Amino acid sequence: MISLLIRDKETIRNNHRGRLDIMADILENSYGSMKKTYFMYRCNLSFRQLKYYLHFLTNRGLLYVVNENSNPTPVYKITEKGKKFLKAYKNLMALMK
Repeated sequence: MISLLIRDKETIRNNHRGRLDIMADILENSYGSMKKTYFMYRCNLSFRQLKYYLHFLTNRGLLYVVNENSNPTPVYKITEKGKKFLKAYKNLMALMK
């Protein structure tokens, strides 16, 4: 989503993604079991940014870590709460158009 500024009934677009946009992007890409590098490439984030958002989303119950015994690398999946957040986000963006 592109951030919007309203000035004198004119809409000015800002090309920077906001925090909610980034979180929605991560959640949208987490329907399958995803590793950190996949998120980095798909969501166009640095490792530092990704680490912050994955920590933020898992602490709030929107994502969870799947520990597979055969693979020590953490894998992330969306939770039901995350799906509700994503649905609400999409509804809000539809209203803004």
